[in-house]
Amino acid sequence: MDAETKRPIIVVTGFLGSGKTTLLRHVLSAPSAQGTAVLVNEFGEVGLDHHLVRQLDEQTILLNNGCVCCSVRDDLVQALSSLLDQDQRGAISRIDRVVVETTGLADPAPILFTIGTDPMLRHHFRAGRVVVTVDAMNGQRHLDRHAVSLKQVAVADDIVVTKTDLAPPETVSALVARLRTLNPAAQLTTAVLGEVAPELILAPRHRHLSAGQRIAEATAPTDGQHVDGTRSVSLTFEQPLDWAAFSVWLSMLLYAHGEDVLRVKGLLNVGEAGPVVLNGVQHIIHAPEHLPEWPDTDRRSHLIFILQGIEPQQIVQSLQAFQHLLGAQPSLSDAVW
Repeated sequence: MDAETKRPIIVVTGFLGSGKTTLLRHVLSAPSAQGTAVLVNEFGEVGLDHHLVRQLDEQTILLNNGCVCCSVRDDLVQALSSLLDQDQRGAISRIDRVVVETTGLADPAPILFTIGTDPMLRHHFRAGRVVVTVDAMNGQRHLDRHAVSLKQVAVADDIVVTKTDLAPPETVSALVARLRTLNPAAQLTTAVLGEVAPELILAPRHRHLSAGQRIAEATAPTDGQHVDGTRSVSLTFEQPLDWAAFSVWLSMLLYAHGEDVLRVKGLLNVGEAGPVVLNGVQHIIHAPEHLPEWPDTDRRSHLIFILQGIEPQQIVQSLQAFQHLLGAQPSLSDAVW
């Protein structure tokens, strides 16, 4: 089963009280949400009025190496297996996509790891978007005090700043600026009472070239101000990359520093008609997507790393040491941290 026919699993996460359920209720009320199954860790005070809601009882199984980001969500495997069985037997409406709403204190990485490594899930499902809600009133405090809030923002494909009607404009602006610094590659939007375009959650990731365009745009130089022990480095390669050599280099990097590489995104020129879109969270690299054409006339390769506990200069030095195999070296003038 190819990537286009696999059902996407969209992860909706965000710190306690940041508006995940309100956002999800709004999206699920749209006609385009038909065929969406929802898995939730907790129903919360406001239940979801949806016929395909299932509750997850979080049970993680730690792998032998003890790596918390490589915990298998056994409950997720069981829930998705059950939904798939019912779908194939015609016992429920056809499932086109699955939304997983996490608890406010959840790290999304184990969910993504489970989707990417379980043999059954890999055959029928693929990782979709990671959507993170951030409370405009309390987001700064959550980022200051809670490492999981930082992690949620770092791994996001889409960040939704909620409750913007309750916060002063200057508070919202400061939070948005901080979020753009923490995750320059994420698409960022605001919402009042969860009202966002349903496509924000339901549309396939990377199907449109604008997704790749955002990766390239995010590598534009910034003022380099980073906070919270989290750093980002944006690199540009003028020449096409050797895809096999780059894959080896990235595998070695993640093997050695997987827990420190919170996020990696790339739009890579590997000498084909279109670029390769690279997307990964810690040890988990989603299947690279080969786009049929470039989003614009820029044919350079762009890479973004969001790091914690590792200095960006180490990434640059490692790439420089590998450049004779990669066929290109990073443009240090575009390296930002």
